[in-house]
Amino acid sequence: MAKLTILGSSNAIPSLEQDNTHMVLETESRTILVDCASNPLVRLQRAGIGFQKVTDIILTHFHPDHVGGLPLLLMDMWLLGRSTPLNIYGLHYTLDRAESMMGLYCWGDWPNFFQVNFCRIPADPLAKVMDNDELRIYASPVKHFVPNIGLRFELKPQARNLAYSCDTEPCSTVFELSRNVDFLFHEASGDFSGHSSAAQAGDVARSADVGELILIHYPTGPLASGDLVAQAAKKFSGPIRLAHDFMVIDL
Repeated sequence: MAKLTILGSSNAIPSLEQDNTHMVLETESRTILVDCASNPLVRLQRAGIGFQKVTDIILTHFHPDHVGGLPLLLMDMWLLGRSTPLNIYGLHYTLDRAESMMGLYCWGDWPNFFQVNFCRIPADPLAKVMDNDELRIYASPVKHFVPNIGLRFELKPQARNLAYSCDTEPCSTVFELSRNVDFLFHEASGDFSGHSSAAQAGDVARSADVGELILIHYPTGPLASGDLVAQAAKKFSGPIRLAHDFMVIDL
């Protein structure tokens, strides 16, 4: 059985109850962390997922709420004795900066550090990130302030698909990533540059004929902006819910 666990569901400003958006997909052979917010080790532990299980990290874009926890996670893995290789995927723009960030910490001088493979994704529509017996992952550029990708996960044994918009204005690539998926995780930060509102997420869900819309990366705590599900429901008549930290979706 595969499952997706939401480790954080807030937009760039977290609350006491909700961390910045990041998530982890588990299959029989892979544990894939999507983005590294705050302190991923603690969130993984709370979700009952051992850090040694993480095989891959996908970094969507180089903004602090999506990559700020990477140095701490890598250091924690090293201090706790990780020895197995780790694959980190992202656009050239993102990984170049991630490597530079790690260079500021002089990680090349950390003794007996485990192998990290930086796997650069071309900035092409539906670029293939991973393809094995269990799943296929595609990435497409989306419309944000910096180069960014949305993701599509196709689980082969389960014949179930999900998409994640990441931070983006409405654009055609999000629609293509989302077409006919069982679950669409779409951001709902608001209707402003580089982002989308809940209603715009509903538009995408309707146009792409998705099974269920799950709103994520939305304002939380005192910055919460009304009934987002109701706003999305004006555009999409299918099932809608809000993501919350440690929500688990069985796939």
